Amino acid sequence: MLVFSKKDDLAIFLDPLKNQKKTIGFVPTMGALHEGHLSLLENSLKDNDITVVSIFVNPTQFNNSEDLEKYPRTLEQDIKKIETLSKDVVVFSPSVDEIYEGKTASASFNFDGLENQMEGKHRPGHFDGVGTIVKKLFEIVKPNNAYFGQKDFQQLQIVKKLVSKYKIPVKIVGCPIHRESNGLAMSSRNQRLSKEAREKSAFIYETLHEAKAFFKINSASETINFVEKEFLKHPEFSLEYFEIADEASLLPCKRKSKNKQYRGFIAAFIEDIRLIDNIKL
Repeated sequence: MLVFSKKDDLAIFLDPLKNQKKTIGFVPTMGALHEGHLSLLENSLKDNDITVVSIFVNPTQFNNSEDLEKYPRTLEQDIKKIETLSKDVVVFSPSVDEIYEGKTASASFNFDGLENQMEGKHRPGHFDGVGTIVKKLFEIVKPNNAYFGQKDFQQLQIVKKLVSKYKIPVKIVGCPIHRESNGLAMSSRNQRLSKEAREKSAFIYETLHEAKAFFKINSASETINFVEKEFLKHPEFSLEYFEIADEASLLPCKRKSKNKQYRGFIAAFIEDIRLIDNIKL
């Protein structure tokens, strides 16, 4: 398996393949890979001649320094997991200096308001960091297709907007949420949960399913109230937000419209670990 830490070395390897009209699929990750990441890689391997995965914990998208410090870094294990799929995957694992060249700061982006909702409200500057790193990685890898999970649905919409506004020639492919056997959305942060908390966290997805059924015959505000009351019954959780938003604009649903697709978005803490999820309504 080829592992590159320098962008120039990666370019020397990839450029001739691009010139040969080989298609390049790209899966950007922050490492601590799980089955959700591997499913993205499977999609890329199926669709493209070459698959590149980046493993890079991006400091500019963390607004909590403790979260950045505790984020799991497991490069050797990650490579072993990738090898179970294919030894032909190309790994790009750069240092912070290699990416930011001594200036570890975000650019400022306007995503037409997508960045001001939900995660943007609660994590100031987060999507500037996401936009900065994704744009840099696209410029380095120059993929034909890039794969993102729908667990971070807001991020997926923002990456699509980034590509559109900056005319970056890459197709963004959104892939279904991969879940643990109890329904908990797979996340690298799950590794930090105790066994008990991991089991209890099934409650998040269960509540989203109940909210979906509730929303069919009730208003958005009534559904939000229902979810908030459910969380009050489980004091081990701290609900940061539950919102119902239009999938396209991410604006909150004030009144249901038959012409719009809605999604429920949630963020909650257990054991001081922040978990997010969403469900199509």
